[in-house]
Amino acid sequence: MCAELHFNICKEIGVQLDDKHYYDCVPKSVETIHNGKVTILWNQQVRTDGTIPNNKPDIIIRDNKEGTSMLIDAAIPGDRNVIKKEAEKILKYKDFIIETQCMWNVKERVILVLTGATGTIPKLLRRYLSNIPGEHEIKELHKAAILCTAHTEESANV
Repeated sequence: MCAELHFNICKEIGVQLDDKHYYDCVPKSVETIHNGKVTILWNQQVRTDGTIPNNKPDIIIRDNKEGTSMLIDAAIPGDRNVIKKEAEKILKYKDFIIETQCMWNVKERVILVLTGATGTIPKLLRRYLSNIPGEHEIKELHKAAILCTAHTEESANV
């Protein structure tokens, strides 16, 4: 699911992609676009002044020109735990947000992309997705989540 988000973000922002599909693309750890104005961090631990245990979100989009930063975190909890996981993620990154806002002098926000294992979505998912650059369809994110889950189960049974 994160790979699809990253792929669509890169396409929207203008990163040259050799692949036509997200599942063929291997994300780079750091993408810098438009002369350093936008930086996309993929699964990177961020060093902070203070000790912050939760400092490795799935994707960070930092726009130096606009003075904003977007922390994107995705999860595929069981359907009954979607709301609980949403609250956990918000609390998990609270200290990290405060720290990065001070360090980078940006306005930071958390974008949560949660989909239940069999399709349950939180009320705010559509609004969250509308804030992420690129076109993101819920059904495609579900498909990516299910395929990844099936692949994980298959490799665990080998």
